[in-house]
Amino acid sequence: MRAEQVTDPVAHHAEGPVWSPSWGGLRWVDMLAGDVLSFAPDGTVRRKHVGRVAAALRPRRGGGAVVAVERGFVLEDADGALTALDPVWSDPAVRMNEGGCDPDGRFWCGSMAYDQAPGAAALYRLDPDGSVTTVLEGVTVSNGLDWSPDGSLAYYDDTATHRVDVFDYDRDAGLTGRRPFVELPDDGNPDGLTVDADGGVWVALFGGGAVHRYTADGVLDVVVEVPAAQVTACTFGGPGLDQLFVTTSREGLAPGDDPLAGALFRADVGGAGRPVREFAG
Repeated sequence: MRAEQVTDPVAHHAEGPVWSPSWGGLRWVDMLAGDVLSFAPDGTVRRKHVGRVAAALRPRRGGGAVVAVERGFVLEDADGALTALDPVWSDPAVRMNEGGCDPDGRFWCGSMAYDQAPGAAALYRLDPDGSVTTVLEGVTVSNGLDWSPDGSLAYYDDTATHRVDVFDYDRDAGLTGRRPFVELPDDGNPDGLTVDADGGVWVALFGGGAVHRYTADGVLDVVVEVPAAQVTACTFGGPGLDQLFVTTSREGLAPGDDPLAGALFRADVGGAGRPVREFAG
């Protein structure tokens, strides 16, 4: 199947789409512009600047959002006011990249070096009390992260490994038992991912112009073609959570190349997602 274009190429490096009724629908980020984008009912795209980088976001249970910014986190309250938490690190060569919330309301987000230096990044966990824990080190490009419908498994990719991994998840033990879930060719670059209501794992392929769905057994069963090569992330949205929204990037492209890159796309894929897990802080 093929995704349809929803917006003009409104972003340089769009990432991290999230659907939440609490904020009126779809939000995503124009990462290197430091902006959170929202899709208004009239079809217009609105922007809110949150920092030098806006890497990932999730709704908060009490309203507003938690946003991963260049070197840490910002909390948006229900009225839209922003409060920056203390930076997690000081190295200007490293930035946040992608994340998601676990079944217990904690926000996990991973980093990457601007030059993608091998092993320079990590995966962090922000707890509701504002404390931050480093949970995985030696990462190169920390990317897609989401949990199975029952919360017992977490799917994760470090793009440089060219594979999607799966962990066992427990509140106290965290992520354990890491093992390969899907191996991709050397030119396959897994980016953002989301898990549907049936446990299928949808993976954006950066440079591949597609989103792949894998069954819980790791079998490829759906391919969504996207008319832009640098596909970055995907999520389910719409009133029935039955539309797959897909973000794309213009990063590194010359003017005129891949003219739809940076646009938002949508596909009716015959399945549905599950409500986004919210941050408890």
